[in-house]
Amino acid sequence: MSAPSGHIELTRAVDSITVGRRHRQDMGDLAPLIASIERHGLLQPVTITPDGHLVCGARRLAAVKQLGWRTLQVWVRSGISDQLGRMLAEQDENVLHLPLNQIEGAALYREIKAMVAEDAARRKAATQFPPGSRENPGSQGGETVSGPWTQGSGEARQQAAKMVTGRLSFMTFERVNRLQDIAADPSQPEDVRLRAAAELARIEAGGSVTAADQRMSTVLSLADLDRMAADPSQPDEVRAQAGLEAAEIRAAQADTTDADLARLAKESLARAKANAAGKGKKRPRLSVVEDSPPVIYPTRSFIAVWGDHADWWTHYDTEQIARELPDDHWTQFENTVAGTVAFADAVRAARQTIADEPTG
Repeated sequence: MSAPSGHIELTRAVDSITVGRRHRQDMGDLAPLIASIERHGLLQPVTITPDGHLVCGARRLAAVKQLGWRTLQVWVRSGISDQLGRMLAEQDENVLHLPLNQIEGAALYREIKAMVAEDAARRKAATQFPPGSRENPGSQGGETVSGPWTQGSGEARQQAAKMVTGRLSFMTFERVNRLQDIAADPSQPEDVRLRAAAELARIEAGGSVTAADQRMSTVLSLADLDRMAADPSQPDEVRAQAGLEAAEIRAAQADTTDADLARLAKESLARAKANAAGKGKKRPRLSVVEDSPPVIYPTRSFIAVWGDHADWWTHYDTEQIARELPDDHWTQFENTVAGTVAFADAVRAARQTIADEPTG
């Protein structure tokens, strides 16, 4: 077999090839490949750089190691010597053989995107300053490995996505990267980081990236609302609204789709922030269809709502509320209290009736 252009073929000791860090974590089932190599030999040599770093052929190399080979035929390609070149070669192999999973693909996408952006910046600088000049940050005294992005313009994320998957769609990888960033962000609350890590585990197990992103959006909105509700620097009215918004979102979790809940949580956070900025409007109920029957929430939602409102009256000054609360808000409060008392009376009576029912 003749080596492709830019390669030389020679025999190399298996143990002398450096694999290094690879984005592929799962080699898949090597048994069919091992059987093929046993029958027909290594039809396509692995590719390495002149210094012995593996470019293409991680699965083939793993297979011959299991077969106990000490040497093998390799192609040495001098044209791929930098990190980006190796990534692109690894990606080519993944597309042609065992595809990367979503997590592995997102890691490769992140690095290629950053390198494409850096390469674009170097090429832009090269057009502004003479080669080799002090002002030219892209001048490194050597040849830069060219790539497919040099043939046209476009955003780095689109180009990186095309290199990894052959398509321009990058949103899946961006969503995975966001989850990875949140899981590693020390400024996020621990429960938020743990939730992001759990969503990544669900994706790795085959779960939907879109659904994971929607659930994480809800978690982030709730975390922001909780921070506002607990922030002593915020006015009591702002804290109260943030707490109420968070409680209603939690109450709706059991009966709302991931997409709708993420949207409602985002809207709730926007209302709370607008109120904090002095631009708040009257907060609508979660039921968006007027004159429709109210949604019946499960008991766990009742517990969550009233757990968040325990001893709420101890946090307000009666005289201040009396002086500052507008009439329409006071009327709304009295109606809520009246409805709450009537509801409590009905539940109390129902509990007594249930307690009086004969047993056995």
